[in-house]
Amino acid sequence: MGEELINGKEFAVLGLGEVLLRLSPPNKERILAGDVFEKRAGGSELNVVSGISLLGLRTGIITKLPQNEIGKYIKNKIRFSDVSDDYIIYDSSPQARLGIYYYESGAAPRKPTVVYDRRNSSATTLKLEEVPAEIYQKAAAFHVSGITLALGGTLRETALEMIKKFKAAGCLISFDVNYRATLWSESEARAVIAQVLPLVDFLFVSEETSRRMFQKQGSIHEIIRSFAEEYGCQLVATTQRKVLSPTKHTWNSSIYSAREDRFYEEEPYHEIEVVDRIGSGDAYLAGVLFGMLKYQDVQTALEFGNAMAAMKNTIPGDMPVSDFQEISKMIQDHKSKNMSEMNR
Repeated sequence: MGEELINGKEFAVLGLGEVLLRLSPPNKERILAGDVFEKRAGGSELNVVSGISLLGLRTGIITKLPQNEIGKYIKNKIRFSDVSDDYIIYDSSPQARLGIYYYESGAAPRKPTVVYDRRNSSATTLKLEEVPAEIYQKAAAFHVSGITLALGGTLRETALEMIKKFKAAGCLISFDVNYRATLWSESEARAVIAQVLPLVDFLFVSEETSRRMFQKQGSIHEIIRSFAEEYGCQLVATTQRKVLSPTKHTWNSSIYSAREDRFYEEEPYHEIEVVDRIGSGDAYLAGVLFGMLKYQDVQTALEFGNAMAAMKNTIPGDMPVSDFQEISKMIQDHKSKNMSEMNR
């Protein structure tokens, strides 16, 4: 697992982004009332590359961690998910810190809650000259999200330059808009992301973000086609999550292939029993990127994306834990509508 070469490259996907420490009160306890936190590793780009690695393609993460015990904890979690730590940079400065976020699970009618404590983390200080120059020849695809662009001047400049360098090296660019209103305004995000979109091959954007931040109008098909027409994206994907309650969701997605001028969809995953929704969108990206890189087939990519997302909703923590065999069986069951009661 994790060793197949794509286009002769050492890595199928390299991702750039901040890795966070997640602290969550157990058993649906409130942040304001509980005394204990469970700690986990997470971060949008890490969630994506770890999912791809589990499915069988080699991936790595580019990030910056504090050179201390909590940084070692994150490094160990990255290694455990079979993601390469070759391009982790370590911060030994007195200001070194790991970003934190607190996550409180919801239970109807109480919604889930997220509190961030990530300002001035080590990852936000990552400079282009700290990244080895040979990296741009190493990957078939480079993945980054709008969250990384939102985290401040230094990391934003680094990310924008790295996108350009990977693109110039013939690398496919995967970009998840992943807009977070707590990190930046719609107008700032729109101006910065507009610089990136002409370089993007695989674009992931939600319907809400398309309508609000990008101010798009029309049907969802018209909207996602418009990104390909305006910016030249090969593939544009959008997910649809119907929240029936904090613990019951329906999941589906649409992918537009510009080369074929065709939309790909399938039957939704109905009434998923949600244990933890964080990272399910990232798991979807992992499945789609895996399907496109390994099979070059949009329908297969859609099926892996939806299955990865549906499964991740049932798993605690940010990062997926499902391998190729489990997801393939889930896709088969979903198509046949004949899921057995138990794996045994």
